[in-house]
Amino acid sequence: MSAVTTTTTTAVPATATEELPQVRRRRRLSPGRQLPAARLIGPLVLLALWAAASAAGALDPGAIPAPWTVLKTAGHLWTDGTLSTDVLTSLRRAAYGFAIGLTAGVLLALASGLSRTGEALIDGTVQLNRAIPTLGLIPLFILWLGIGETFKIAIIAIVVYVPIYLNTHSALSGIDSRYVELAEVQGLSRFTFIRQVVIPGALPGFFVGLRLGVTGSWLGLVVLEQINATSGLGYMMFQAQNYGQTDVILVGLLIYGVFGLVSDSVVRLIERRVLSWRRTLSS
Repeated sequence: MSAVTTTTTTAVPATATEELPQVRRRRRLSPGRQLPAARLIGPLVLLALWAAASAAGALDPGAIPAPWTVLKTAGHLWTDGTLSTDVLTSLRRAAYGFAIGLTAGVLLALASGLSRTGEALIDGTVQLNRAIPTLGLIPLFILWLGIGETFKIAIIAIVVYVPIYLNTHSALSGIDSRYVELAEVQGLSRFTFIRQVVIPGALPGFFVGLRLGVTGSWLGLVVLEQINATSGLGYMMFQAQNYGQTDVILVGLLIYGVFGLVSDSVVRLIERRVLSWRRTLSS
């Protein structure tokens, strides 16, 4: 009786000690819980370092003004009305170009990803367009469309549609063929198959392209607004360069950065809501 008791009491701790390291290992593989407002930590750290270096006199005020100087300049520009006008002009250009690029990218990706004929007609042309630097098309588009708003919006649309098309088309082409076989066994119509299987399966790739497209719209806008423009943040920065106004240039760069961060955060929020059914490390 005593032998049986001894055997039983020694077996239980052995099992517990074998399971405990496994649980710990699983927890170490996960990145852990998300920090609140985690994406703001990096920019805030850079801002703190910038402010500390300026206060300590480690930075040349003529080359890199202090953060409070930049904020003061932004306040003056906003009070004068020039900054608000330039911001609205830039937002309008980016919005028009992004809307056109988004529509074109999605429609071309659907036509190419869901049809072999569409892929033969579209995919090669888009790949050729991707190989040509978009900003290198500016002189040609100026000759075609003039130096007004049309060519700027057209260039932004091209910058936006390429990543949206590539990622959406790749996601559509990457749908597992076993889903096709299962849909055929279930007797699903083509429309039902596309709506219930293909579109949900392609949404993760679409959102990756959407984030790249949003970023691309701001990058293209920076360059375009410094070419034959009379308003916009890029024009403001170009004029400030001619007069050596570093603080005004930093105001424009900070506004571009805020626009990019906010728009990317909005897309990520929409992605999280739409793809709430997925279980990933980020969720």
